[in-house]
Amino acid sequence: MVDEIPPLKKQEINHLISQTNQTDYFADAQTGACYGTLGNNLPPPTQVIALCKRYNIRRIRIYSPNPSILEALQGNMEISVILGLANEDIVGIARDPKLARSWVRNNVLRYKNVNFRYIAVGNEISPLDSASASIAPSVAPAMQNVYNALIESGLGEKVKVSTALSVGVLGNSYPPSAGEFKSEILASYISPIVQFLVRTQSPFFINLYPYFAYVSNPRDISLNYALFTSPSTVVRDGPYQYQNLFDAILDATYAALEKAGGANVEIVVTETGWPSEGGTATSIENARTYNSNLIRNVQKGTPRKPGKPVETYIFDLIDENRKSPEIEKHWGIFLANEQPKYQLPLAKKHK
Repeated sequence: MVDEIPPLKKQEINHLISQTNQTDYFADAQTGACYGTLGNNLPPPTQVIALCKRYNIRRIRIYSPNPSILEALQGNMEISVILGLANEDIVGIARDPKLARSWVRNNVLRYKNVNFRYIAVGNEISPLDSASASIAPSVAPAMQNVYNALIESGLGEKVKVSTALSVGVLGNSYPPSAGEFKSEILASYISPIVQFLVRTQSPFFINLYPYFAYVSNPRDISLNYALFTSPSTVVRDGPYQYQNLFDAILDATYAALEKAGGANVEIVVTETGWPSEGGTATSIENARTYNSNLIRNVQKGTPRKPGKPVETYIFDLIDENRKSPEIEKHWGIFLANEQPKYQLPLAKKHK
């Protein structure tokens, strides 16, 4: 039998409240990193967290509640965390609120000195994807059950709940103001998610990769536009002018959210990046160029939302050598030996 979650004392809640006002490189730039673990040569979590601290990476995303990583994060309250709820756990948690309470107790409340910022209920689930279509109807109910469990524990206003979607949910993205979600999944899948986000004042999570858009359509998309290096406006959309593809896709997502009733919902880019080898237009220089320009760009907002910094997570923190195909192994900003592949702007190594 699963016990009820006892409400936390005020001082315990304070341990779990996001501390995002730290003055440092990545936080000022609104930029964090995704910490994937599909490698057999990765440093242990204690060393990875120390690496993040040395390079002032103060926001990370992890894809499941790995106890070793969560233990390594204990006491490092300057690092805020997006904690993933694995796709395979969603159906059960959607069906049974007791399982949701148990998940929150075991993976959030247990780690009182970890700075949880968000819970991401699943990653890139879509009714149109054969691998995850059966899970899709359970996403919104699972989000609600996790949120209810957080409310019971006293954390519902401090740790927000969302789900990370791919840009594949967009039916149209050009021009950006015409952005809209695919009609065949809007009512059944997207709308319940957006309604939940509006109701709980939580952000919309999107995994956004200009790299894949460029590779799939190099005839119409220039490499400079994808890498933030276009010298002038490429796309004019009414009053909005776009010099890079990242902003264009992001504003298309904002437009889609507005049409779906989420005009005031903020967006967090939960994955973006550029691979350093393994495919078309991959190189260390292109990866450095993309990520360096990304960090600068997200501080400024987008043409549609100027002056509104965009919280963004670079994929990946460290190369993961067990991923496939080959290109998936080379997204890290660090090598497995903890050496940076390239210099990012303003990053300073702290002893």
